Amino acid sequence: MIADISAAVGTSLFSHLLTVGGFLLAVFALARLVGEKRPPSNTLAWLLGIVLVPYIGVPLFLLLGGRKLRRVSANKRHVAPRLPGVHAATPATLALPTVQAISSSGGGEPAGGNAVRLITTGEQAFAELEAGILNAKHSIHLTTFILSRDDTGRRIVQLLAKRAREGVKVRLLLDALGCLFSSRGFVDPIRRAGGEVVTFMPVIPLSGRSSANLRNHRKIAVFDQHSAIVGGHNIAREYMGPSPARKRWTDFGAVISGPGAALLNEVFLADWTFASKQPLEKLRAELDPSAIRAEGQAELQVVASGPDVAGDPLYEGIVSMIQEANHSIWIATPYFIPDEVLLRSLIVKARAGKEVVLIIPARSNHPITDYARRHYVRQLRKAGVRVLHYPRGMMHSKAIIVDDRMGQLGSANFDLRSLFVNFEIGVVLYSEPEVRAMRDWIRELADRCVEPKPEKPRRFRLLGSLAEDLSRLLAPLL
Repeated sequence: MIADISAAVGTSLFSHLLTVGGFLLAVFALARLVGEKRPPSNTLAWLLGIVLVPYIGVPLFLLLGGRKLRRVSANKRHVAPRLPGVHAATPATLALPTVQAISSSGGGEPAGGNAVRLITTGEQAFAELEAGILNAKHSIHLTTFILSRDDTGRRIVQLLAKRAREGVKVRLLLDALGCLFSSRGFVDPIRRAGGEVVTFMPVIPLSGRSSANLRNHRKIAVFDQHSAIVGGHNIAREYMGPSPARKRWTDFGAVISGPGAALLNEVFLADWTFASKQPLEKLRAELDPSAIRAEGQAELQVVASGPDVAGDPLYEGIVSMIQEANHSIWIATPYFIPDEVLLRSLIVKARAGKEVVLIIPARSNHPITDYARRHYVRQLRKAGVRVLHYPRGMMHSKAIIVDDRMGQLGSANFDLRSLFVNFEIGVVLYSEPEVRAMRDWIRELADRCVEPKPEKPRRFRLLGSLAEDLSRLLAPLL
């Protein structure tokens, strides 16, 4: 009897302590949530989860809810890449509102003297990456969100190992989540050849850095500090390969030669020093100032965005670009989940008679985001925005072109995760020839698209409406 009473008291005490502990964690989570700079929709979504289902919402928020690095940020160099003034853009470019918006919110300064070549197919992306690796004389710095264990990934690993054996400094930075199954034995040939491979923000074991949520989505390849590849291509068969593939995605990127490549290298070095714990001074001692030289006339701005940047320069740059538009706004994105400011800015421009075109895949690889985008797309179409569906498989291209005078490309999608959570990289082009080339590409892309089919009234699509409403509620967390 006494043993039974003792067991009951122990169980009751444990239950009481568990309740108190859960309450304190919920209070901590709510205090942290309110104290962060978040879009209202994101705050509301987490608030509902924490209050209504605390046993699920609190652990998820503590694991996934972080948006900016706090104590960890002290160990990571903030990214606002800059170069000596000799490579500065012209005064006219420096005076542009978008340039100022990006710079004042934590982005880098624009640089002139660049040559830019667009990448519009997966075969071209693979050829450019292969050529960059084979032609590098001193260093290869490569970061990717996904390195697949397929023939494409295997070929790149073999090439990197070959160059490392030949004495080229090879550094490969892999996101710990995106490369969960390829960051160990699969890349050992590079390590054995003398190259370096590190993972960014480990997920297993959990490191206490909100690492499951803060992913490095940047895709950057820099060769000898002088040429670079940037865009949306991961290293996998569906993104790139030596020959056409039936299920290959449609993606977009660019090769940049000149000071812009050195700016992208600055972003890589900041990420590398954080992930590898190597001192920045050691890496800087390897740099060759003569590698930073003009190669063309293009002016551009490299924009790193994410938890390691004080503000949200990529987001504010996009807002500024849209609000500056005098004639046209063209957007291509695989996922479209804007915040209220971006949505209203596009609606106002369309109602003011500007040409606003949005290109999205008819069906993306994430059905929940397709449901979530319906509300926003419906609002845009009512305002006069021309929405086009890319019907031939997955369209993974990310680009914005405004008035044929500004163009933005990079790794970021037009959604809340890319704009406010992930580590992302963008490049804004300000030179007319390069922006015209982007315009020609996106209009050719539009020619391959179709108008979406008329939607049925909501009363005739009950299940679809419920899925749409639930997905939109979860949209700030996607």
